[in-house]
Amino acid sequence: QLKLVESGGGLVQPGGSLRLSCAASGFTLDYYAIGWFRQAPGKEPEGVSCISRSDSDSMKGRFTISRDNAKNTVYLQMNSLKPEDTARYFCATGAYCSAFVGEYDHWGQGTQVTVSS
Repeated sequence: QLKLVESGGGLVQPGGSLRLSCAASGFTLDYYAIGWFRQAPGKEPEGVSCISRSDSDSMKGRFTISRDNAKNTVYLQMNSLKPEDTARYFCATGAYCSAFVGEYDHWGQGTQVTVSS
């Protein structure tokens, strides 16, 4: 059974950091592009980051996405967190990186990130 499990969320103060993990079971992550999305209550899903099949890591602004194929896991390092980063974060597999949720096939259940003092 193909499964993605996100972890690493929690409550953090503004300016803090979190590292989210996206662990796969039942399939090999390195065959896929992996996207991270987030969704806050009442809002549409928003693309956060994506790593292609050929990349080992990618940094964009405050967030760095990386993959460890040996652990079949993709990470999202989030630094300098802001209250507006509060959302549920999801990872998903796709054939290539895209900002559109419809381009992704398998999704995890998400992990909650709350940035608050």
